[in-house]
Amino acid sequence: MYLVDLNSDLGEGAGFDSAIIPLITSANIACGFHAGDSNIMCKTVELCRQSNVVFGAHPGYPDKENFGRTNMSLTPDEVYNITLCQLGALSAFAKAKGARLQHVKPHGAMYNMAGKDFDLALAIANAVKDFDDSLILLALSGSKMIEAAKQVGIKYASEVFADRAYESDGSLRARSLEGAMITDEQEAISRVVRMIKEGRVTAYTGEDVPIEAHSVCVHGDGEKALDFVRALNKAFAENEIKTAELSEVIG
Repeated sequence: MYLVDLNSDLGEGAGFDSAIIPLITSANIACGFHAGDSNIMCKTVELCRQSNVVFGAHPGYPDKENFGRTNMSLTPDEVYNITLCQLGALSAFAKAKGARLQHVKPHGAMYNMAGKDFDLALAIANAVKDFDDSLILLALSGSKMIEAAKQVGIKYASEVFADRAYESDGSLRARSLEGAMITDEQEAISRVVRMIKEGRVTAYTGEDVPIEAHSVCVHGDGEKALDFVRALNKAFAENEIKTAELSEVIG
C-alpha cells in the first residue's frame, strides 16, 4: 500500500472550494497577498473545519493583479517578512475556529523562485521555523526549499503536480511555455500514479526525472480541478494508493 497526501490551493476565489475540500486531505489557503481576503480566509477555514480537513498557509507575493505569478525582486528579508505576515493572518482565523495550521506551501512565483534560489528558500524556511517550528514546509520535490528545510531543521514534504509539466531538472515548466499545463485527465492520472509508485516522471523533453511524492497538488483554480480530484481518488483506490494527512505520510 502506498501513502500520499492530496492537496489543493484554495481560498483563491475560484468557487470550487466547498466541493473540493471533502475530497482532499490537505488544503492550502491563500492569505490575502496574491488572492483572497479576510472574509474568504474565514470562510475557507470554516469549510475545512466542517469537513475535518487539515489546512495550511499558502503565502505568495503581493501581486493580486497577476495572481502572484509575476517574479518580483524582493530581498530575502522582505520574503521572510511577507511570509511571516501571512502565516500570522491565517493562523488568527484558525485559532478563532479552534484549529491550527498543519503546513506552509508558498504560492506561484514565490514558490518557483525559492525552488531555485537558496537564499529565498532559506528566508521562507526561517519564517516557518520562527513562527511555529512544528509546521511542515510543503515544497517542490528536489528543490532548494527542501534543502533549506533540512538546514534549519523543520519538517518538509515533497510535492508533485497532477496538472503541470516538468523540465529535465525537476522544475515546473513555466506557464508561459507550450505544454506547461496537463489538460488531459488520463495523462495526468497516469503520471501521478507513476510518480507515487515508481518515483519518476517524464519531463517535457522526454527524460525520466527522479521525484519524491509525499503530496499531490491539484490547482483549485483550474477548470478541471474538481474532475481531477475525483478521478485521482478513483485511480488511487484502483492502484493501492491510500490518501492521508501530510503528518502521517512523512511519519
